[in-house]
Amino acid sequence: MRISVYSFLELARAAEPLMIHGGALLTMSYYGADKVVNNYNIMGLAKAALEAAVRYLAAELGDKNIRVFAVSPGPLRTRAASGIVHFDQLIDAAVARSPGRRLVDIAEIGRVVAFLVGNGASGMTGDTIYVDAGLHNMA
Repeated sequence: MRISVYSFLELARAAEPLMIHGGALLTMSYYGADKVVNNYNIMGLAKAALEAAVRYLAAELGDKNIRVFAVSPGPLRTRAASGIVHFDQLIDAAVARSPGRRLVDIAEIGRVVAFLVGNGASGMTGDTIYVDAGLHNMA
């Protein structure tokens, strides 16, 4: 919780005085915040708390024109993911279940992040944005 949630709150507190013209704060979440994912364990609780923190920060910082988002990518082969037991099975299941039968790549996530911090997303805040090739919509 300290690393996954409270650090984001600390960062927001430190950044707020610097964002005199507004801006955007982003954090990374995962589908396991909303649904039970095998072997994700305690991280599901941490990501659920992180998404709640995004909503509360959005409410608190909205009058300062600071928008807050959680970006929830599909599974990616990252250093952090290497610690998840049976991660290869998670990848295979994600590919099999996603509408396009594929994973997203880091460039796709980057383009969504660029949109969120730009003026195109000026009417949005407090949201969790899924960038997972539609995986979160599937049963």
